Amino acid sequence: MEGVRTSDGAGVRLTRIIGSGRMMELDPFLLFDEFKSDNPDDYIGGFPDHPHRGFETVTYLIAGVVDHADSAGNSGTLQPGGAQWMTAGRGLVHSELPKQKEGMLWGFQLWVNLPADSKMVPPRYQDIPPEAIPHARLPGGAVARVLAGQAFGVTGPVQGIVTIPLYVDISLPPDTSLSVPVEEGKSAFVYMIQGEGKADGTTLTAGTLGQLSDGDIVKLAAGNSGCRVFVVAARPLNQPVARWGPFVMNTDEEIQQAIEDYRAGRIRD
Repeated sequence: MEGVRTSDGAGVRLTRIIGSGRMMELDPFLLFDEFKSDNPDDYIGGFPDHPHRGFETVTYLIAGVVDHADSAGNSGTLQPGGAQWMTAGRGLVHSELPKQKEGMLWGFQLWVNLPADSKMVPPRYQDIPPEAIPHARLPGGAVARVLAGQAFGVTGPVQGIVTIPLYVDISLPPDTSLSVPVEEGKSAFVYMIQGEGKADGTTLTAGTLGQLSDGDIVKLAAGNSGCRVFVVAARPLNQPVARWGPFVMNTDEEIQQAIEDYRAGRIRD
């Protein structure tokens, strides 16, 4: 499945893969965006101050530099190969702004829902520099960077996430294959970042997502130019979803409360 071209923030051009009419959600995943451009006009406005409540945002950079800051005084810089897992919880206001003025900006943002009893937890950041993401070098020349979960004998640095996610960035040389363990009962998808390959026999080209059926393994096979692919999985929550822009709760009443809290300045951590 291909995403939909759109824009968000202050005019950032991106491709929305989950969260559009083609796939509104894949429980617990609410949104999955790719932003990629070497034209500053496509990204320079970034994502100025905006609120969140009730879910988690995951930002992963391949190229470029992004500064982030929030209403509680937290700040940091995302570098190529680095990531941030932000648990918005009860709410905060934050910004994500490109530090660069030219060159390639390429990254991804994933939204992960929170269970009803965790939606109002205090906000939390997990800033992950590139060197903190472990990698496994595998037979045949494949390399797997593990951001969250366990795979190939390594454990990702992201900890304490209630949906127990798996988030792996895998590079496969041409005409090689790899079996990736995925815990049964989890919602899972594969996203082809570069090149072409197959996931459980289904051909994926760059920029396409494949939803995985329930099982304990996904079989990847690279084409003759090799490929780079995400494998992402998490425990589904099987709960009602009420969403309005940057707020994701369980009922319309909770959404209304979030809007009132934001307007009254109560979503500031």
